[in-house]
Amino acid sequence: MTTPAHILTLPCWTGTPSAVPLEGGLSNESWLVTDAAGKHVARFGRDFPFHHVDRAREVATARAAHAAGFGPAVEYAAPGVSVVQFVPSRTWGAEDVRAAPDRVGALLRRFHNGMARHIQGTPYIFWPFHVIRDYACTIKASDSPFSPDLPRFLALSERLEAVQIPLPIIFGHHDLLPANILDDGRRLWLIDYEYAGFGTAMFDLAGVSSNAGMTSDETAALLQSYLGHAPDAAFQRAFDAMQCASLLREAMWAMVSDIHLAAPGADYRDYARDNLIRLEAVLDQFTQTHGTL
Repeated sequence: MTTPAHILTLPCWTGTPSAVPLEGGLSNESWLVTDAAGKHVARFGRDFPFHHVDRAREVATARAAHAAGFGPAVEYAAPGVSVVQFVPSRTWGAEDVRAAPDRVGALLRRFHNGMARHIQGTPYIFWPFHVIRDYACTIKASDSPFSPDLPRFLALSERLEAVQIPLPIIFGHHDLLPANILDDGRRLWLIDYEYAGFGTAMFDLAGVSSNAGMTSDETAALLQSYLGHAPDAAFQRAFDAMQCASLLREAMWAMVSDIHLAAPGADYRDYARDNLIRLEAVLDQFTQTHGTL
């Protein structure tokens, strides 16, 4: 296929590049680019204030993640675009995450313990319950079909937040969809640092579990690997509540995206509804295990 002009004009290539689109992004445009020096991934995306996404901060975090040994090298960056090293690897799906909860737990423990010392500049805080409240303000100011449900979403979020327990502040990824984990056959890599920042480990743990649809046994293996021991009752209750919060935040991300974004092939309303259906199932499980919130 013909390489688009906005890729050809980037000054970082050796020789004349060729490119093919990469699928899967709901808010960015990504291309696999081949030039005389090898293969690269070019990623195009603007700042999204409505999602608290700052591309300069994302690039700085990606550089830090490479220095810490978790992400591919950033080879070029300019406003609206970044080019990173292509890692020959397999993109994980939910079944891969579920099949290796111990590997994922160990990866997150290393990431949380190792990233902070590589971060420079003004720190960014990610607190999922603030994100939910801010998303609600954006949705309320629109003609979104989800607006009538906002009081219920906010009341639920408050109850889920009240269940949380104090934990050390760590530097987290905060967008652990299965597709953001790569496996090169020897090690795991993490990509896409749009939402990375300081926060609670509970969101990464709950997010990777809820996004992959882990069973209770798989979740137990994840937490055992991360903590080095089985969680106590308070931690388990907070974790189960954060799984609900993770799905609510993901659903509301889609509602906000439906207002502001239009990625080819993306149906944000269906994605929101899918996450709300999963949320109801996880809430039901929480009630059966812990009683009402």
